[in-house]
Amino acid sequence: MTPLLRNVIARFGSRTSLPFRVQFADGSTWQNHPGTPAATFTFKTRAAQLATIVFGHIGLLDAYFDRQIEIDGDFNAIFKIGGESGFDQGVDRLPIRVRNQWHELRFSNKTIAQAKTNARFHYGLGADFYRQWLDVPLMMYTCAYWKEGTRSVEEAQANKIEHVCRKIRLAAGESVIDIGCGFGGFMFQAVERYGVHGTALNTTTEQVEWLREEVERRALADRINVREADFREVDRQFDKVVSIGVLEHAGRDQLRAVVKAHADFLKPGGLGMLHFIGHVGVRDTEFYIRRHVFPGGWIPSLAEAITAMEDCGLEVIDIENLRRHYALTLDAWAERFDRNWTAIQALDPGKFDERFRRIWRVYLRGCAEMFRAPHGRTHLFQIVFGKGNIDRKRYPMSRAFLYDDAARARRAEDASLPRAA
Repeated sequence: MTPLLRNVIARFGSRTSLPFRVQFADGSTWQNHPGTPAATFTFKTRAAQLATIVFGHIGLLDAYFDRQIEIDGDFNAIFKIGGESGFDQGVDRLPIRVRNQWHELRFSNKTIAQAKTNARFHYGLGADFYRQWLDVPLMMYTCAYWKEGTRSVEEAQANKIEHVCRKIRLAAGESVIDIGCGFGGFMFQAVERYGVHGTALNTTTEQVEWLREEVERRALADRINVREADFREVDRQFDKVVSIGVLEHAGRDQLRAVVKAHADFLKPGGLGMLHFIGHVGVRDTEFYIRRHVFPGGWIPSLAEAITAMEDCGLEVIDIENLRRHYALTLDAWAERFDRNWTAIQALDPGKFDERFRRIWRVYLRGCAEMFRAPHGRTHLFQIVFGKGNIDRKRYPMSRAFLYDDAARARRAEDASLPRAA
């Protein structure tokens, strides 16, 4: 078995310039290039070697999570090695396709009940956990906006919310729904800075309970309605519709249904924003993330999302790719996760154990390298859309308004004026 695995690794090892070392279960070693290895992979069992032969990078990661493989050195380097060598491009392997299809049968988001269970698997880990590594106080768990001069993830997340508010021309007195609102960071900033009335919709019970308490603490119950529901459960229409990091959770076969819900939530002539991870081209979603992190998740292609929007009567007004911004966001999260791991583990040692740590380190640092990769095909898109064709009175003819701070100041002043009951 060792000679077979050695040949597999040698084939991929020749495609990367980064030196790495492998120690096999029988004690023998191999290195692809001379010099100090950026990373060392130690196979502790023959089962780990077999899993890597059959399932490629998925088998290697599963064995790492199970502590049958140890990885030493620069942790980010292992993902650079995988990307440069092509070892991480095994999604089309027949064994992985079969596992992905079986996973879809078990965890599809087709039913609202299963979608809720899937969401709680990840987002129900608790505010205390997320507070250890997200920005404070907004706790935005989505790609930030690192415009020039941004110094921290706190600034970058506030930038992102402001960027979205400007894109959808948010104005005082308007109604807005945040679909999949997380910990409410967008809604708090939108309400407090723009004077809107908001509905925060979320299917994760733990986040809803925390958010309702936070709304009460901030004395905003008359301005923010927190609703526990699936994003397909449409009950009214709004002037503006926002979803930030939700489309990826629609599920493989529910994309059109969720896009239709966005359209149904929006008043005719209104504006909305879809902020989501999307593939360039149609391809399977990374299996280890579906299995260990987001059970019902499925990343659509940009083309699939646009087609669904067109089918649902939405006009695409503007598209921006923030891929590079997500790499920086994930870098910040991963650094804080590692730095605060002791505090995280102390929250619940049984839940936040070594296996959890390994899964989440791979998830955060692996995704950072995925978005940084020069030839990667996973991006982050913001699509501004309208319900029906937009005329020049309802949307400017250029993007200049996005960067007009004087106009922003006037809108903020309007938001602070007393409003009729």
